[in-house]
Amino acid sequence: MNILAPNLRWIALLIGVYVLLSFTFFNETIFWYMYTFTMLLFMALSFVLVKMEDEVQTWEYLVFGIGYGTLTYGLIATAYRFASIFTDAAAISVERFLTDYGPTTVWHYLLLMLIIAPGEELFWRGFIQQKLKDYMSPFFAVLVASLLFGLSMAFSGFWLGVVAAVTSGMLWGILYEWKKSMPLIIIAHITMTILLFLILPLNT
Repeated sequence: MNILAPNLRWIALLIGVYVLLSFTFFNETIFWYMYTFTMLLFMALSFVLVKMEDEVQTWEYLVFGIGYGTLTYGLIATAYRFASIFTDAAAISVERFLTDYGPTTVWHYLLLMLIIAPGEELFWRGFIQQKLKDYMSPFFAVLVASLLFGLSMAFSGFWLGVVAAVTSGMLWGILYEWKKSMPLIIIAHITMTILLFLILPLNT
């Protein structure tokens, strides 16, 4: 029982996470309040349970972060444009997601950059991915953490978001294992967010 207890707590935590996320996406009118609360909770859990790594200098995590964030956006945008050649489903899916959950005010964008992007990275890469390495190799930990991250988007019904989350999760997970810097992948996530929602949105 003592051996099983840590694993049961780990499984129970994941179940609790997805229950909270399903409730977060259940009602569009409270989405921004609930998702912000969820990310703050994830950040607190991550800081308490795992030591975050930061082994690179400031200039390095800024350069690599902005570069990888731009690369991530480029891959997602290219896949979206390619899919749009064959079907309108991609454009319809993006439009529906933005209508239901997209940022519309200044404080939404501030929350995205200051709480949501850092919270997702601290939890999925900093905590979940590192915890998975207790059970499997770093490569499979990155893969499984990315799939779990993608699954968190499934509650929105936004299938492109699931694919984008898995793709970005793989890129940022590999980057975290390589550079050992949480600020770096947070900068990458924020860069992609700025490009995706402010500078070059997909639905333009």
